[in-house]
Amino acid sequence: MALLKRLWPVREPVFDPTFRYETSWILPPGLLFTARVFLSLYAFTTIFTIFGIHGSQGEAKESEESFSYFTNLTYWGLAFYNAFSAVHTGSYWLRGKPFLASWPRVLQVAHSMFYSTIVVYPFIVTIVFWALLFSHFTGPFDAWTNTSQHALNSVYALFEIVFPRTAPLPWLHIPVIVVILAFYLAVAYITEATKGFFVYDFLDNKTHSPGVVAGYCIGILVGAILIFVIVRYLIVLRVWVTEKKLGNTGKFSKHGGVGADEHDYEKGIPLGSVSAK
Repeated sequence: MALLKRLWPVREPVFDPTFRYETSWILPPGLLFTARVFLSLYAFTTIFTIFGIHGSQGEAKESEESFSYFTNLTYWGLAFYNAFSAVHTGSYWLRGKPFLASWPRVLQVAHSMFYSTIVVYPFIVTIVFWALLFSHFTGPFDAWTNTSQHALNSVYALFEIVFPRTAPLPWLHIPVIVVILAFYLAVAYITEATKGFFVYDFLDNKTHSPGVVAGYCIGILVGAILIFVIVRYLIVLRVWVTEKKLGNTGKFSKHGGVGADEHDYEKGIPLGSVSAK
């Protein structure tokens, strides 16, 4: 029964009652807002700079085809997540209640799933690129774009693991991670069927045997689940160290701060009696 409750927690009447997605254990809301704005602007600047360079060189097709690549889709995700999380953090900072708290429950749950993807997928992108795809940089621009999208993307994910007060990833988000990967696999083969190219060589079932392609896909799937578990327990460790051991239960808005709950059900880790810092 205890295991069932952990895997399928009882729905609580209030989503994220202590505003974990909008606050940090160490950064005041204003600084967390600023950091997320900067990260979002950098990601969007990178994306549109790449589009601009391709357009100026008569390579607009490269930009069109970019939406078929998992790397680019996840980078768009980082840009948009930081934009939305900045809005939620900023609204909490200025008025004591984030916009997220007033959203319909389905969008609140979607936001929590979005969070799980942006702390898992960047590591997959980084590992696959440097282990399987990278050969060399063709110049400074190529070095910058690949570093931004295949290395700094994981820095984005680490920031969200370390600095906010987010709770450990729910186990029920594993199917979400897996299903989205499956949908992307479909996108990759739809791209080949309609555009005539494979986005990644290891998915090429014309030059590789079905067993080899399946092996790569299963390996990435297993790796995604492993990364999910590692990220979940990194967050468990962060919560335990910062809140239980150090007592840094959060930096809250002066317009209506809240404290960590003794039975903070979203973490699944009883903290005992703690108070907001």
